[in-house]
Amino acid sequence: MESTPEWASQPCIMGIDEAGRGPVLGPMVYGCLYCPLSYQSSLASLHFADSKTLKEDKREELYENLKLDKSLGWAVDVIGPRELSAKMLAVNKINLNEISHNSAMGLIKQVLDMGVLLTEVYLDTVGDPEKYRIKLSERFSSIKFVVSKKADSLYPVVSGASIVAKVTRDRALKEWLVEETGENINRNFGSGYPGDPETKAWLTQHKHSVFGFPSLVRFSWGTCTTHLKSEVEVAWESDEAEESGNGNSSTKRQAKLSKFGFTTCESRSEEIESSGKGRCKFFQARKIQQITQF
Repeated sequence: MESTPEWASQPCIMGIDEAGRGPVLGPMVYGCLYCPLSYQSSLASLHFADSKTLKEDKREELYENLKLDKSLGWAVDVIGPRELSAKMLAVNKINLNEISHNSAMGLIKQVLDMGVLLTEVYLDTVGDPEKYRIKLSERFSSIKFVVSKKADSLYPVVSGASIVAKVTRDRALKEWLVEETGENINRNFGSGYPGDPETKAWLTQHKHSVFGFPSLVRFSWGTCTTHLKSEVEVAWESDEAEESGNGNSSTKRQAKLSKFGFTTCESRSEEIESSGKGRCKFFQARKIQQITQF
């Protein structure tokens, strides 16, 4: 819901939950549901439940129903796999719990900025419940926070948020624009969870010896590390400089790219760039061109 509801000035409650925290593929989605405090008793009649306990068609039905309910508001934050990987693998790493906390607080701020008078917020815990509650209370001192395990099963407003997040993620995954269209990528990736045999098979099938996986995959997951152990090791110039500066010499030599389908002959570089022949399909799929001047 983008416009401010008519009941925004009344005391309101909000529930927040996520979908897609565990999968190795696709986005993680945080969703929120909010309504007037006076409408709280009516939420039970909407038959919301933890989205994980509902079949897909039932989740879709409830999602469409809540969108039509003028006494409910909702919002989502879709965090893509590339963003997750970038934050978790950065020099100054941001762990998944911190990313989750920031997303939840971002949704609260978004709804407050719309002019909604939030007085109570219910959340499924990420990490220690009491520490999380204190963190939220320090940021939003005027709001009462209830943080608990299995909140999506205990509080209908969180159950509704769970449905919003799950349906949004499922739809996003189905409609995800795979950037590597030139690499014959299929969508038979199963549930996306690391333990799913179909997901494991998909990762193996779409693994590149140099560049790893398509952008749909979260590189920061341990599952990816396991899959890439036997692939090409990249030696960075900065690392080599540090080693030589410390008097250490590396016994490993960087493998030549020609071994993996790259053409490196300088005399033919212009011909290759114009024709596309001999270039790795990774670069062809992304239409990456070589440049000599900036």
